Amino acid sequence: MTDIQSMAHAIRFTALDAILNAGEGHQGVPLGMAEIAATLYARHLKVDPSAPLWPDRDRVILSNGHGSMLLYALLHLAGYAHITTDALKSFRRLGSVCAGHPEIEQAAGIEITTGLLGQGIACAVGMAVAEARLAGHFGTSLVDHRTWAFVGDGCLQEGIGQEAISLAGHLRLGKLTFLWDDNHITDDGDTALSISEDVPARFRAANWHVSEVDGHDIEAISAAMDAAKADPRPSLIACRTIIARGIPRLQGQRGGHSAPLTPADATDARAMLGWGHAPFVIPDTIRAGWATAMTRGAQACADWTTRLAQHPEVEEFHRWISGTLPQDWDQILRRITHEQATNIAPRPTIATSGDVCDALSAPLPELTVLCADLEAPTNHKRGRVAFDTGNHAGSYVHCGVREHLMGAMCDGIAAHGGLRPVNVTYLAFADYERPAMRMAALMGLPALFVFSHDGIGVGSNGPTHQPVEVLASFRAMPNMRVFRPADAVETAEAWDIAMRTTDGPSLLALSRQPARQIRTKTDENLSARGAYVVREAPGVRDLTLLATGTEVGLAIEAQAALSARGINAAVVSMPCWELFSAQDKAYRDMVLGTAPRLGIEAAMEFGWERWLRPEDRFIGMSGFGASDKSEALYEHFRITVARIVADGMQIVSLDAQRAVKNQNP
Repeated sequence: MTDIQSMAHAIRFTALDAILNAGEGHQGVPLGMAEIAATLYARHLKVDPSAPLWPDRDRVILSNGHGSMLLYALLHLAGYAHITTDALKSFRRLGSVCAGHPEIEQAAGIEITTGLLGQGIACAVGMAVAEARLAGHFGTSLVDHRTWAFVGDGCLQEGIGQEAISLAGHLRLGKLTFLWDDNHITDDGDTALSISEDVPARFRAANWHVSEVDGHDIEAISAAMDAAKADPRPSLIACRTIIARGIPRLQGQRGGHSAPLTPADATDARAMLGWGHAPFVIPDTIRAGWATAMTRGAQACADWTTRLAQHPEVEEFHRWISGTLPQDWDQILRRITHEQATNIAPRPTIATSGDVCDALSAPLPELTVLCADLEAPTNHKRGRVAFDTGNHAGSYVHCGVREHLMGAMCDGIAAHGGLRPVNVTYLAFADYERPAMRMAALMGLPALFVFSHDGIGVGSNGPTHQPVEVLASFRAMPNMRVFRPADAVETAEAWDIAMRTTDGPSLLALSRQPARQIRTKTDENLSARGAYVVREAPGVRDLTLLATGTEVGLAIEAQAALSARGINAAVVSMPCWELFSAQDKAYRDMVLGTAPRLGIEAAMEFGWERWLRPEDRFIGMSGFGASDKSEALYEHFRITVARIVADGMQIVSLDAQRAVKNQNP
């Protein structure tokens, strides 16, 4: 029989040696949760380290990511090829797979990037939803695995934690288990400094199964895990632990969290726990115990592979898991794009996005829409069936007013694989989702974040719901593609690009107010270039009008008025700055031209200096919005055709004066 206590000590000293070798780290979690983790891996976890990407493996999330050496020690001892002894010795060094906080590397067993407390457990809810939906579609013979999350006090104190608890309980995600490191210590000291509530009671109130155990009692932990697997509700196992257990100087103390270790600490810990082995040395008998524990998952993987080969939907399953788009999906998208182009009546771009999402429900059944209690105004449910306790095959998740959680769930769904998450809410609430969106960008996850109500066009809801600064902030985020489509065609094109993108998230900022139909030709996805000349000047270009979103329509109206005044203006639509920046210089120069430029966007100017020179001008917002109808606000803030014409004429005149002055110095 595998000696689980020895397996736990192997975790402790692997972590301790690596942290001491690195000169820094957080020893509290791996030393305090060693028995919990060893019990999970020895008796309950279904994984195969030789097939780390096996779709039906259990998912393990280290939500308290500062304790990353717990995960690395587990993966090393379990036999994941990437986590070698040399990798452990490179902990926290540049290029190491053992980064300071876990960074997604699923081939190495690291399922998701964690570190921002609360994000991990919220992602775990998304993973549990993904498992449930895939099982609902393909059946439990192919999809039947659990999601286990190591959880710290901070994860449960962050507001997103309560959102996760609430929705997971409501949806009865019975294959989700939180393993809470209840050590009564935070970085500041005893948890009593800032919290006095009954945490398990929060879970019970949200319809979770709850067990409270001694986190160092292996049999009690194992029994609680058995009970969790048998209960149809999500489970919390509250494990009362001693932080940094095994280091006499630090265990149970505030410094146990991450106080610098000394060689004496390692010596004292070895003496206290009877571990007489040199640093990074694990006896063969203990390694054999770990290897034996992993045979359970290896056999399960082999059996599953046999079932998959005989399954009637084996090819479709492979397509979903690989994220491959079906061959005919773009034909349907081209059809919907053409239909949008022939409908000249102005429409909100959020309505077009709903049309596209609905049209793709048949060719891309793996699309999973998450919405924050805004089904009617965002209109992305249409014929979709809700994912709920009675139907896990549904493709629309009612997340309630829980945007913090919803964004992180998208990350978890995308990282799990097999589904393409689509997040739908108002752009004013994007800041609730910013940490999750940043993590999606950092991990390179193909999540789609669809936002309506993109600016002052929201109207009389007022400045709280008019996100004039949000576009600039997300354009500053690495690996985030921000789209602000001008019309229905650009909206459909943005969807096309987002669906083809596999190395990062996309953001669609869409209008509530009607958008003038700009494009009638759809033979080429012009938005894929990021910016393009949508209306060329009737003669030699005197002026270039650069615009995004519904302001492109204003620019086109202004072009006609300027032409009547003898000024040849070109109109450039810039739906995605990131894609435009990626074009070659010759293309960018051709689009921007050498004539004076006027930027137009109902948002803050920040960032426009990338396209506007000092002598150019910007028409947009200089502060927050106000409460009135959309038309009145555009007039009030002087984002109008008349303003574009006046400013355009003035900068052309000033440019001509500079040219004369340069000729006659």
